[in-house]
Amino acid sequence: MTRRVVLLFLAAFLLIGSAGQAQAAGYRYWSFWDRDGGKWVYATQGPSMVRPSDGDVQGFRFAVSEDSGDAAQPRGTADFASICAKTPAKEDSKRVALVLDFGTAPDAPSGETPPAPRTACAQLSPDATTSDALAAVAGPLRYNTNALLCAIAGYPESGCGEQVSRKEEKQDTTAAPEQKHTSDDGGPSVGLVAGIAVITALAAAGTWQARRRRNATR
Repeated sequence: MTRRVVLLFLAAFLLIGSAGQAQAAGYRYWSFWDRDGGKWVYATQGPSMVRPSDGDVQGFRFAVSEDSGDAAQPRGTADFASICAKTPAKEDSKRVALVLDFGTAPDAPSGETPPAPRTACAQLSPDATTSDALAAVAGPLRYNTNALLCAIAGYPESGCGEQVSRKEEKQDTTAAPEQKHTSDDGGPSVGLVAGIAVITALAAAGTWQARRRRNATR
């Protein structure tokens, strides 16, 4: 029985380690957002599939994140009237406001410096996509073979959605309102809590077995 308890303890520690590793990686990429009612909403389609309407505000943010629930939002205000103030409306065309946030130095690929965030107003044909809007005001763009957007205005120069260890990522000290939305409240991870619970249960089982053997020999 003692050997079994030791093996279960070892399995529990391996479980904790595996859970920690599963949460230790993120991806460096451009996320795509829609501005809806004063809030950023993570886009459910890629920019080449979306055909925005006249007056829409869309945003892009380059950052390291694990998934859409952890993705950093574009920073700063996003107001169509101010972004497209100098671009008068024209017949048979639409205007789309773009917020381009190139991220922070901690999220940048090695050796690269992110440009300052900026906005742009794209004037396009009514059937144009968001990719068309980007190409009009924020080229050059770079895509990979799977049509994933890799670079806006030439940034970054290399890489595309690569996995990044959280150990390599430093804390973003330039956080702005609405920068991130995440369910992480700074408490212990689910894997750690589960591991502690398993170890506690195993310890209790070991104590019970020991008491049972002592009582049996009396």
